[in-house]
Amino acid sequence: MDEQSLWEKCAAFHGHECGGLAIGFKAALLAAELLGLSFSQDEETVCISENDACGVDAIQVILGCSVGKGNLLFHMTGKQAFSFYRRATGQSVRLVLRPKPADLPRGQSLAYYRRTPPAELFDVKPTKLALPEEAAIFRPVVCERCGETAASNWIRLQDGKKVCIDCYRSYDRFHV
Repeated sequence: MDEQSLWEKCAAFHGHECGGLAIGFKAALLAAELLGLSFSQDEETVCISENDACGVDAIQVILGCSVGKGNLLFHMTGKQAFSFYRRATGQSVRLVLRPKPADLPRGQSLAYYRRTPPAELFDVKPTKLALPEEAAIFRPVVCERCGETAASNWIRLQDGKKVCIDCYRSYDRFHV
């Protein structure tokens, strides 16, 4: 698929065109080039995004990373930074957005990000976090307070009962 068609597919998924979407679009293209990535059917490619902004939608469309498959994770730092991993080779890269030009007129971010080559937008760095393990599947457990089912890794034991996070009351002597 040519770049313009891919951009249109990302914009349709996201709902509109914006500078943030263009950032993720260019990050996904650069990661694909650097690591030899293509659309991930399962967890072949992993992305850890340091933000939950618009660009993540382009990464989902281009590289097939999604929360549901377990290959899109968030390590919230508020940075426009994305770590990409290729499971088959163990290769990884962290892409950190460089500051846009100080003299860029207001409202010109989309045009700037669309026209600037990906390699000029990002600093390419080693990843800070190790490649996460593949997503696990946990058995369902019924909360003994509310009756709702939750994954076993989210269940807590309190007063001899298995309770979900919503029903769990943490103990804190300073905040009654």
